[in-house]
Amino acid sequence: FHRAFTRLTPATVRALNDAVVQAAVALGLEDGTQLRVDTTVVETDIHWPTDNTLLWDAVRVITRLVKHLGEHVPSVLTGFADRTRRARRRMQEISRLTPAQRPRQQTRKYRDLLGVTAGVVATARAAVATARAAQPGDPLAGALVTGLCREIEHFGGLADRVIAQTRRRVLQGEQVPVHEKIFSIFEPHTDLLKRGKVKSPVEFGHKVFLAESRQGLITDYRVLDGNPVDEGHVPPSLTQHQATFGRAPALYAADRGFYTPDNVEALTAAGVVRECIPQRGGRKTDERTAHEKSRAFKQGQRFRAGIEGRISVLLRGRGMRRCLLEGRERFEVFVGAAVLANNLLRIADLMSRRVARRRRAA
Repeated sequence: FHRAFTRLTPATVRALNDAVVQAAVALGLEDGTQLRVDTTVVETDIHWPTDNTLLWDAVRVITRLVKHLGEHVPSVLTGFADRTRRARRRMQEISRLTPAQRPRQQTRKYRDLLGVTAGVVATARAAVATARAAQPGDPLAGALVTGLCREIEHFGGLADRVIAQTRRRVLQGEQVPVHEKIFSIFEPHTDLLKRGKVKSPVEFGHKVFLAESRQGLITDYRVLDGNPVDEGHVPPSLTQHQATFGRAPALYAADRGFYTPDNVEALTAAGVVRECIPQRGGRKTDERTAHEKSRAFKQGQRFRAGIEGRISVLLRGRGMRRCLLEGRERFEVFVGAAVLANNLLRIADLMSRRVARRRRAA
């Protein structure tokens, strides 16, 4: 199973999900008349990122790879020193500093840790150059050496980014923009997300957009880059729904983060009969106030609340809370697989209920 799963691509999983939704439509289980949308966060498998732990990660990983390289090309170890013990000590010392000690000791300890990390990266690159100049005659060993050299170069580049952001923040006192930061050398695609949640003010992973039908099927999902505002997801979700069902939903429900006048106009122009998105800020017109106080709007908002339960099912029941797979592409496959599992189980449940109703009617 694992071998087959690792061969899946995001496009393949999306095609499978689209086929499952179309099968539900063909079976008469879903008609696409109602749609509710929301976003959530799926975490990447990383530890809480701090500059000192990221530098320590770089030192220990690069050192381990160079030692593996030395098993095939012993000459690369000449001039390469194992600095992991010193790096670990500095990392731990920085972590244990009290608020009173930080102003006096933090900069000095970071300078030492930065020097160790930069030295390890430099000697590792020299080891790579030596290994490439002395390629072993055995083709298999040569392939292993090439692969190790690529890994060392990959982590060396990430280590350079960690060194640069640490120098800017700690030594130069600069506020490094979020989009320029790296939060893990193992999952460098990880985003920092602040959604104003009390229990989770800061999350590390990716924001995921979800669109759910009346019967609990996820008809659209997207793994997003950064932390885009929710209002930008309405037009593409409407286009995707029209492509899947051949028409716009009669009811489109979302929270106030999705509201803009342009989105309301786009939904109306597409043929949405009941737009149920609360206005966000600003003075409401009498017409808008009457619309949001109407029974139909309140019913639509109660329907919208159901996607919170679906998100909980995905995160808790389908294992989508934290992705243990490596890389951005595998992350998208993981999210798609959780959505696929949800849709298949929902279809099975709907079909079993249909059979039970027919038996009772007979």
